[in-house]
Amino acid sequence: MMTLKQIREISPSEVAAYLRRNARQILAFALFALLVHDVFGPHGFLAMRRTQKEIEQIRDQIGRVNDENKSLAEQVNSLKSDPKSIERIAREEMGLARPGELIFKLPDTAKSTK
Repeated sequence: MMTLKQIREISPSEVAAYLRRNARQILAFALFALLVHDVFGPHGFLAMRRTQKEIEQIRDQIGRVNDENKSLAEQVNSLKSDPKSIERIAREEMGLARPGELIFKLPDTAKSTK
């Protein structure tokens, strides 16, 4: 391990000679570090692939929600304009009947008691 005094005594020509001798290793290390960063870094290839998968999943969700919205819009239009749909809901959900009709409500199936 070099001390601070030894580092200060190194001449610029010695530094240049060291860099010339080891330029390939330094360049190879720098390129390797850059490659690792580009693949595994926060904005690297793997992060990009993960983001693309998330985007595709969100697009699928948007498509499903749009289909559901279209179906609900059709139901709304049907309820606004189709008398049969209105009558069906009035009979099934509200228990209404036409004049003169009788409604027979049967009790739910009794659970067997022991």
